[in-house]
Amino acid sequence: MSDVAVDDGSGQVVDIGRLIAHLRERGETVAAAESLTGGLVAAALTQVGGSSVVFRGGIVAYHSDLKSSLLGVDAELLAAGGAVQAEVARQLARGVRGRTRATWGVGTTGAAGPEPSDGKAVGTVFVAVDADGVCRVRELALLGDRAAIRGATVTAALRLLGDCSGMPS
Repeated sequence: MSDVAVDDGSGQVVDIGRLIAHLRERGETVAAAESLTGGLVAAALTQVGGSSVVFRGGIVAYHSDLKSSLLGVDAELLAAGGAVQAEVARQLARGVRGRTRATWGVGTTGAAGPEPSDGKAVGTVFVAVDADGVCRVRELALLGDRAAIRGATVTAALRLLGDCSGMPS
């Protein structure tokens, strides 16, 4: 394990150095579209020296109008059901991948609390990873305070990226 890892306290750890090296070896890049994590996925990915070879950039789109205008999330979808939906996470990941010309796009959306969001309970989170021919969304029901939920979301998003990109366990 490298000296840079993300640990959300649940025992789930992502070795950021290994993930960056894996993507670099494959000649692949990644970008992040973040809502509830507010840039924490980008911060995690850039902890490793040399990550600029892999990390294209990130967009924090906290408000729904920015999700739509910057990342192409369907405005009608947002108006009908709010931002805390699997399809929103999918469109965030796809949108950031397209905007940044990255191999992989990662999207995060959810309710970190302390109040429910869009009628969804605190801890309801969706993370998505998108690439040509690959798009996976994972729904999470997380416990804890705002910081714990956001930290666990980062870990889950990066684990999903590792899984989808074929990073060996």
